[in-house]
Amino acid sequence: MSNTPMAASPLTQAVLEIDEYVSGLGWDQPARLFALVDTARLRDQEPALAAQLGLEDESGTTGLTPIEQDELPAGKPLDEFLGTIAWPDAVVGCALTVERLMLPPSAEGSVPEGLSEKKLAKWVAEHPERQEVRMTVAVLRDGARESALRLREKDSSTEVLTGPDLVPGLAQALSATFED
Repeated sequence: MSNTPMAASPLTQAVLEIDEYVSGLGWDQPARLFALVDTARLRDQEPALAAQLGLEDESGTTGLTPIEQDELPAGKPLDEFLGTIAWPDAVVGCALTVERLMLPPSAEGSVPEGLSEKKLAKWVAEHPERQEVRMTVAVLRDGARESALRLREKDSSTEVLTGPDLVPGLAQALSATFED
């Protein structure tokens, strides 16, 4: 993850690190879930894990360390799965990467009405202006959020878009995993 550009905040840095990691795995990947932990706290409380992650020599750095979780269950809708998650106190945030098809705003008016979810997905998949996008969305317990979007046709770390409100629905669903 050493090729990740400098970022303004630890959360943005974590999102870009995750995006770069998943990018290295190629496209057509399943959704991936990550816990975000405070790096300094991880070093202090779990030195063996920090060493395993290669963090033992970075005593002067702070930030967030993404830790990939077990594979998401196949066949279960993402929103249902996210509703089952509860994080321990040591986890300060979480992130999710997911690939989707996206249409430009200009195509919105041409969407046929009354399509089932399955037929709508097929219509989008066959649309000539569709684009494949990988979304990485992260949230912290304190409400901070960040997103990174990578288009398959512009698959370069210099073409990744970032911002806190790029995927608001997914950010809200991830934030809900921290609610009591």
